[in-house]
This record gives sequence, C-alpha cells and structure tokens, in this order.
Amino acid sequence: MKKELRHVGLDTTEETDEIYTEELEAFLIWMKDAGYTIYTQKNYMGDVKQFLRTLREKPLDQVKKIHVMSYLSKAREGGAGDSTRNRKHAAVNSFFKALQEFELCSTNPAAGIKKAKTEKNRMPVYLDEKDIHPFLLAVEGKYANRNMAIFLLMVYMGLRVGEVHSLNVSDYSRERRTLDVFGKGRKWRTLPVPEAVCDFVEHALEGRLTPWRGKEDAMFISQKGRRLAVRTIQQIATETFERFQQDKSIDRREAYSSHKLRHTFATMLLRKGADLRTVQELLGHSSIQTTTVYTHVTDREKEKAMDKLDIQIPISGL
Repeated sequence: MKKELRHVGLDTTEETDEIYTEELEAFLIWMKDAGYTIYTQKNYMGDVKQFLRTLREKPLDQVKKIHVMSYLSKAREGGAGDSTRNRKHAAVNSFFKALQEFELCSTNPAAGIKKAKTEKNRMPVYLDEKDIHPFLLAVEGKYANRNMAIFLLMVYMGLRVGEVHSLNVSDYSRERRTLDVFGKGRKWRTLPVPEAVCDFVEHALEGRLTPWRGKEDAMFISQKGRRLAVRTIQQIATETFERFQQDKSIDRREAYSSHKLRHTFATMLLRKGADLRTVQELLGHSSIQTTTVYTHVTDREKEKAMDKLDIQIPISGL
C-alpha cells in the first residue's frame, strides 16, 4: 500500500489519511453525532491525524499505550503546554472510543493515561472594567459594526468564541430581548440581552452581509459569504487588542485574546455582587467549581478589605 501511494505522488500526510480513511470518517461521524462543535471537530481531527502519522502504518489493534505516551511526550518536547497536551490526549482517547463503538477497533490504548496537572485557581487574564471602553474604541474597519456586536456579546454576555460562531439569526428575539445560545455539552441556555447590546446586535443584523448560500442562517457572515469562522473571530480580536495596547511598551502588554472578554464578563458580575450560581448559569458552566476561578481579587482589593478592620491592640500587648 505504501509503495503504491508514493507511486501516485502522495505525501506522508496523504498516505496516512488514505491508510486510515475508514477510521477517520467514522470518527468524524461519531463527533458530529456526539454534538461536538465544528471547532472541536477540526482540532481533534488535526490531533488524531498527527498521532496517526507517528504510527508508521501500524494496524490500530496493535497500538499500545506506549505509542500514545510517546506522541504526547513529543508534543511536550515541541512546546505544547498542559492544556494542549490534555487536548491531544482527549482527541486520541475519543478517536479510539469512537472506533470501539463502531467495532473498528477492540482496544483503547489512550484509556487510563493520566491528564497533565494544570494549575488550578490560576487568576484568569481579563480586562479591567475601565479598559472596556478604550478597547471597544479600537474596533475599526469595514466590518466594525459586525465586530462590535461580537465583542459586546462576549464582554457583556459572556459568550464563548464557539458560541458566537454558532449563533443563528433565529436565535435572537427582538420582542423578548433574549438570545438562545448553544453551548458546551450540547446544552442550550437563554440569556437576556442588555438594551444597549440589543441596539448593536440589531444594527449588525441590518448590515449583515449577504450569505453565499440563500438558506444560511448564521448571524455573523464573513466577507466570503459564509458563517464567520472561529479562527477569524480570534484573529479579529487579536488585531483589536493590538491596537488597544499599541501605546504600551512591549513589556507592559497583556496576553489578551477573545476568550479574555468572557473572563471580563464573569469578573465584573462577581465584583458587582452577583450570586455565584447565577453567574454559573449565565456562563453555561456544568459545574459551579469552574465558576469559582473568577472569584479572584486583586492585591489592592485585599488591602482595601484589610483597611476596613478596626484593629485595637492594648499597649501591654506590645
């Protein structure tokens, strides 16, 4: 098989795809049926193909745990952090689970491998509330109205990038001022839309680009007439953050990204006294433990809290 494929001019990547065509197609079907987002499907498929290339055409029933560990170890050596390493592991694990369900493989060599320990309760990077307005002023360009609406949905409603990508025009109700959001775990949640955000969403819808396909219901359309891709949204955010911080020296710039706007939303709510359970519902977290990462406070807030103490110590105690 290998010689035949090289004879017709296929490279190593194409060879791998050809050898494991049935398994890769089965995995894609499995992910779609499980409700994985397009973004997750793309990432997982990329990770699995990368893993398969390390097998050198080995039959999948002969793959052992050591082969998976070797792949993850090489990813580490290539600079992958804990989160990336865990995603690659999850992709390979899901791949073999899918093959087992379709009876294309009898074992799952990725099962039982421990996740890398990520730092828990790490303070998330977020925009300070006073910086939101200057950031929004940095939104510019031909599609500024569309992009402004996207950022408002993230910073004032806490939407994930993938959720913004998946939004359809029909998910927004002008009458009720609500937005139906399809989030992680194939769960829907209905969010109230702040009046100021409604104005921008409706303005963006009025200027919505004409879709390439007539039946395309996507709320946000690219200049090519298709649903705005996750990568494109991330790139728009990156460019906007660069303009926002252009007057700062390199060493004072924060590593902002589109997801940091969601962090900003959660942080603002909790600092304004919102109930943790309510914030959990708004963010679409399945576990309240995930929401507790936003209960961080700054050193200045700690100092203010301590200054409120009425400390009375008798002189004799010195």
